Amino acid sequence: MNGETHEALERVVADVIEPAARTVDQEGKFPREGIDALAKAGMLGLTMDAECGGGGAGLRTATEVVERVARACGSTAMVLLMHYTAAAVLNRYGPAPVRQRIAGGEHLSTIAFSEPGSRSHFWISAGRAERDGDTVVLNGRKAWITAATEADSYVWSTLPAGGEGAMSLWLVPSRLPGLSEPPPFDGLGLRGNGSSPVTATGVRIPQGNLLGDDGAGLEVAMGTILPYFLTLSASFSLGLVEEVFDATVKHLTATRLDHLDITLAEQPVTRSVLGRMRVDTDRTRTLVESAATAVELDIAGKVMRPMEAKAAAAETAIAVTDQAMTICGGAAFRKDMGLERRFRDARAARVMAPTTEALHDFIARILCGLPMFGG
Repeated sequence: MNGETHEALERVVADVIEPAARTVDQEGKFPREGIDALAKAGMLGLTMDAECGGGGAGLRTATEVVERVARACGSTAMVLLMHYTAAAVLNRYGPAPVRQRIAGGEHLSTIAFSEPGSRSHFWISAGRAERDGDTVVLNGRKAWITAATEADSYVWSTLPAGGEGAMSLWLVPSRLPGLSEPPPFDGLGLRGNGSSPVTATGVRIPQGNLLGDDGAGLEVAMGTILPYFLTLSASFSLGLVEEVFDATVKHLTATRLDHLDITLAEQPVTRSVLGRMRVDTDRTRTLVESAATAVELDIAGKVMRPMEAKAAAAETAIAVTDQAMTICGGAAFRKDMGLERRFRDARAARVMAPTTEALHDFIARILCGLPMFGG
């Protein structure tokens, strides 16, 4: 990212996001102040085209922003990465007024794919969209929508309204009649990300809110949503890992074993674990950077490399946070150290669709020349 963006982001993180992170986690509070500060600093509109007033930045810059925010607060970073993912679709297919509001930091969006009946199989929707004059009527249930309680709109998937294909995508304002009130989120980690189920019952939207062609939603998902989400999710995990690594080094070098007159860092076994943590982290960073490059340049690997990055980063986050909790001992269990919060937050990436197991299967299918979706 350029120097101006870096400075603005650092101010927001230091002044707003970091001081509130512990409260966001403990109270399960949506990080509204942090999101508003990011919006004011131009971060919500960072990836929107300059023609509509946005920052014109690419995926690589978005990964850097998400990683930096994740170091301070996982919940805020998750809301931001889902917004960037939705914004990528809306930047290409959304109505001009919405694109302009996102570019101006006045609109927070998110993705609404996961359903109770298909769970992590994001490419399958049972929701219905039926044309009725100039409007479309939506009915369906979403199992998890990040920032459901606070987002201004959802990128919502359904079965096609009339055409063939696996799904269609719609821009759905989040305050419309017929949308259920999202219940509060109370989870193990990412406790402030506001992820909740939402049901649509007879929700009416203009036909112009179709994003792309009717029935072409899966193509949009594969070409835009998935590469952004996977790469940004990997950056989210990387941010958690980097913060945990720094906190671990600080603890190991500052804590002494007085009876031996050495620091924890002077123990060979402890150093071996720390070295492994660094290798795993750097290996993951290489994959994340490669994924961002492949997507931005539209080159070979633009489909598979983000899959690899998300799968690797999710497992690295779990491994590194577990190792940090072990070698830092009882101190790591204290809330003030921040390790246990990242330990909990890191578990989310493994189970967020596509799960690590699903990604491994997709990668193998690509390598073997098999269809990605099927039996």
